[in-house]
Amino acid sequence: MPEQTGSTEPQKSTDTVRTRRGSVRITDRLVKELLPPENGYQIVYDSQTSGFGIQVMKSGKRSFVLNYRIQGSERRITIGRYPEWSVLAARRRAEEFRVQIAQGIDPKKVRDEKYHSPTMKDLHSRFMEQEAQKVCDEYREDIERIYRQHFLPKWGSRKVRDISFSDCDSLHRQISKTRPTRANRILSVMTRAFNLAIKWGWIERNPTLGIEKNKEHKRQHYLTPKEIRRVLEALDAHSERTSCEAIKMILLTGARKGEVLKSSWDQFNEDLTIWSKPAASTKQRKPHIVRVSKPVTELLSIRREQSNSDYVFQSRNGKPLQDVKKTWASITEKAGIEGTHIHDLRHTYASVAISNGVDLYTVGQLLGHTQTQTTARYAHLFDETLHRATETVAEVMTTNTRA
Repeated sequence: MPEQTGSTEPQKSTDTVRTRRGSVRITDRLVKELLPPENGYQIVYDSQTSGFGIQVMKSGKRSFVLNYRIQGSERRITIGRYPEWSVLAARRRAEEFRVQIAQGIDPKKVRDEKYHSPTMKDLHSRFMEQEAQKVCDEYREDIERIYRQHFLPKWGSRKVRDISFSDCDSLHRQISKTRPTRANRILSVMTRAFNLAIKWGWIERNPTLGIEKNKEHKRQHYLTPKEIRRVLEALDAHSERTSCEAIKMILLTGARKGEVLKSSWDQFNEDLTIWSKPAASTKQRKPHIVRVSKPVTELLSIRREQSNSDYVFQSRNGKPLQDVKKTWASITEKAGIEGTHIHDLRHTYASVAISNGVDLYTVGQLLGHTQTQTTARYAHLFDETLHRATETVAEVMTTNTRA
C-alpha cells in the first residue's frame, strides 16, 4: 500500500492512514493517545529509526512494526504488541533488525521459517511414516514407547531446531539417576532422531553431541543344566499354556522374543521343520531361514491342531501375544532363578550349543547373526569347550600310556 502524506497528528479514516515517515518521534505518551481508526488500521512512523512505527487497529490494539526493503521488495514485520513491549524495547529490536537487513538477512523470512519449522511431534510422525519399517517390531515398539513417555510430553510442541544440548543432557541425567542403562537406550534414540532431522534438512547440528553414556556392565547370564531343567518343569506345570509354550520355543530355538510372539503359521513349512522368518520380524531386517528341532516341531504340531488363528501364539483378543513378563516372573520364581531375563534364554541356547562342540559360525547362523563380531561374544565359551576337549584327550592318552 503506497505511503500517504499529510498531518503528523493521528487521524481517523475509513482507510489505512500513514503519516509521513520521519515526521514524528514515537513516545509512550504518543502511543497511549493514538485514537483507533473507524476502519482498517493506522500506522504512525518514527522520525528517529527508519521504518519503525506503531500500528493501531480499529479494535484499539497497538503493535510496533518495522517496514523495510530487501532484495527489491518491501516487507513489514511485527515486533510486538503494546504495552507488553515498551517503545524503548521495540525501538531497540527494530535497530537490531536493521543491522540484519544491512547484512542481507530478511528478519521476517527468518521468523516465518522458525514459526513454521517442524516440531518434535512432526519428527515423531515422520519417523513412524518413513523410518519405522526399517527396524524390527521390537525395536520400533521401544522407540514408540520412548517418544510417548519421554520426548512428546516434554518437547512435543517445541521446534526441533530449539531443542538444545542442555535439554538432551538434562533428560539423560535425570533418567540416569535411577535407570542408567535405560538412559543410554533413550540417548541412542535421541541421537537417531536428530540425525534424521539433519538428513531431512531440519537442523544442522545434533544437540546430543558431547553427551557421555553411562558405563554399563554387560551381563550375560546362562542357565545351568539344572536351572534349565527346573525352568522346563515349571513351564510344564504352569496353567498359562500359550505364554509358557512361547517361552519354551524361545529356549529351544534361541530366537528373539519378538520373533516368537509374532510368528504366524505361514512362516513354517507343512512339516513344521523349517521356520522362515520374514525381514519385518528380524532385528537385521533380513529374512532368516532356520531348521527347528524335533521338540519344537512337536510343540508346533500340538498348537496347530488346537488353533483357529493365523498366529502361533494368539492372545485372548485374537492378536499375537504382546509380552510374557508376568508368566516369566512366575516361572523364574518357581525355578529359583529370579533376576533372570527372558533374553537370557537366547544366550543360554548359544551357550549350550557351543558347550557341545557347535562352532561359532553355525551358532551365528542359528541365531540369525549377520556379523561374526556379534557371535564373537560367545568366543570364551568356545575356548572353554576346546580347553575341556584337549584336557579330556590328554587325560585319556596319559592314562593309556601309564597302563
